[in-house]
Amino acid sequence: MGKVISFSNQKGGVGKTTTCVNMAAYLSVAKKKVLLVDIDPQGNATTGFGFSKSTLKKSVYNVIIEEEDVKDNILPTELEGLYLLPANIDLAGAEVELVYKRGREKVLKAALDKVKGEFDYIFIDCPPSLGLLTINALAASDSVIIPIQSEYYALEGLSQLMNTLSLVRRQLNKGLKVEGVVLTMYDGRSSNSKQIAADIRKFFAKKLYEIVIPRNVRLAEAPGLGKPILLHDPKCMGARAYSALTEEFLKKAEGKGE
Repeated sequence: MGKVISFSNQKGGVGKTTTCVNMAAYLSVAKKKVLLVDIDPQGNATTGFGFSKSTLKKSVYNVIIEEEDVKDNILPTELEGLYLLPANIDLAGAEVELVYKRGREKVLKAALDKVKGEFDYIFIDCPPSLGLLTINALAASDSVIIPIQSEYYALEGLSQLMNTLSLVRRQLNKGLKVEGVVLTMYDGRSSNSKQIAADIRKFFAKKLYEIVIPRNVRLAEAPGLGKPILLHDPKCMGARAYSALTEEFLKKAEGKGE
C-alpha cells in the first residue's frame, strides 16, 4: 500500500512546490512509482513538469468536484514511473464548490484510496493556505513534509500550521504524522540562517532533515523550463541537495541503512 504525503506550509515562497516536485523526481530515479497530486490552484507543480494548466481538460478538479476516477485524469511525465494528477484553471473555484459537497473534507481521500495500492508514494502539493483544499490533502495523508525557509518570517505562522495538524488529527485523521521538516533557501554564510536553523532544530528535534536545500540559481530556473532540476542541471548544488534529501527521506521512511 502506497504512502500518501502532503507538502504543506501556509506561507508561500518557502520552496514547497520545488521540494515536492524534485523529491518526486528523485524517487522515480530510485525506481519508485510515484503520483504527484497538484491541489494548489496556482498549479506550479503542473507547470513545473511542462504542462499548461490553462489548456488541460482533465485535472484534480474533475476528481474532487465531478467525482471522476483518478486514473482517467493522470498524466505521465518525462520520468519513468512518475505521474501527475494536474491542476487546471477550474481548480480556482473548487474551494467554494467543496463547501456544498457531502463529506467535503474527505473527497480527495476517497478518490486516492482507490489507487493508493498502485503507487509506492503519493505526494500532494498543497496550496499556501489552510482552506478546504489543504484540509482535504491532510485528511487523505499518512504524513506531512513541511518545507521551511531559513528566514525569520518563515517561523511566524508555524504554530498555526501545527494547530491545524492537531485539529485534523482530532476530527478527521488521527494517524496523521509529521514525516519531516525541510530547511530550504539556506545561506550558510548568513548568521541569521544558522540561528533560524538552530531554532527549528530545537522545535522539531529529529523531524528536521539533516540535508538542507541551499539558495541556487539553477533550482530557480528549472520551473520556468517545465523540468525538475535533475532534467535541467543534475550536477548543480541544488540537484545534489535534493538527491541527498531524497536518500535521507527513503532511509527514514523505509528504514534503510538503520
